[in-house]
Amino acid sequence: MEVTQESQATESGEFRALKPCLLRRNHSREQHGVAASCLEELRSKACDILAIDQSLAPITLVLAEDGTIVADDDYFWCLPSNTKFVALSANEKWVYSNSDGGTAWISQESFDVDETDSGAGLKWKNVAKQLKEDLSSIILLSEEDLQVLIDVPCSELALELSQSCAAVQRLQNTVQQVLDHREEARQSKQLLELYLQALEKEGSILSKQEESKAGFVEDMDAVDTGSSRETVSRTALTSQVLTALKEKPAPELSLSSQDLELVTQEDPKALAVTLNWDIKKTETVQQACEQELNLRLQQIQSLHSLRRVTARKTPPPEQLLSPKRAKQDPT
Repeated sequence: MEVTQESQATESGEFRALKPCLLRRNHSREQHGVAASCLEELRSKACDILAIDQSLAPITLVLAEDGTIVADDDYFWCLPSNTKFVALSANEKWVYSNSDGGTAWISQESFDVDETDSGAGLKWKNVAKQLKEDLSSIILLSEEDLQVLIDVPCSELALELSQSCAAVQRLQNTVQQVLDHREEARQSKQLLELYLQALEKEGSILSKQEESKAGFVEDMDAVDTGSSRETVSRTALTSQVLTALKEKPAPELSLSSQDLELVTQEDPKALAVTLNWDIKKTETVQQACEQELNLRLQQIQSLHSLRRVTARKTPPPEQLLSPKRAKQDPT
């Protein structure tokens, strides 16, 4: 819904400019188009149109995009026409919501952070929401998402998670430990690969590798150029995932669990053509992705099991307040 700019006549006969705006309440997708000459008029119209009780005044107007409080008429007029505002009643806090009908990050099938700068700026809030719903989902995040949480100022992340700065600092330290653990695993895998390469030079693995390459060449000879292009077009992986597979050492440690699952579901031959790899290397990487995915899921299940056990062992509040007395021995 858009509102065109107008002017209206005052009692003295003068005309004053009106700025078209879009209004909605917090946690609502329903938007209302209004035109106002100043912030005070926009607040007044917000109370009427959005049916905000006068007892909830004062009304605060914030930008729907990032929650910036608009408290100055000069800044109000610097904003473009049809700017989206959220009207907050007293003691109400702004919460990010995709008012265009999108869903939360946890239910999205994909999220391309390269589309717009504003999308990249809000990514850490989407990741924070996922952690707020289930802290154990930290295990499922990609290294990029983990780094985003570390780079966010502690005060902003604390506000988003409704936690103290001390608790958020501990969370960021935990995130850093997860990143460090993955880096240690990557370095260990690289050392192992160097050791295997040394064995290949001695001839212990060279013959098997040559046989695998010969078999792959025969398969490629049976496929013409046109069918190769068709195979590449069937690859459902994003460019971001393909880049990680090509350039990252131990790429399974860099990807999110959702991306790991997509890699394991790819046809090995199609993925090999896309990455310009031999089939043996492709299958090895897919197996590593599958193992990493299973490990993360097992960790999630273990955490949930511990939570259930802890919940069963914790006595109800009434038992803590009124403990039963032990029965006396009648003798």
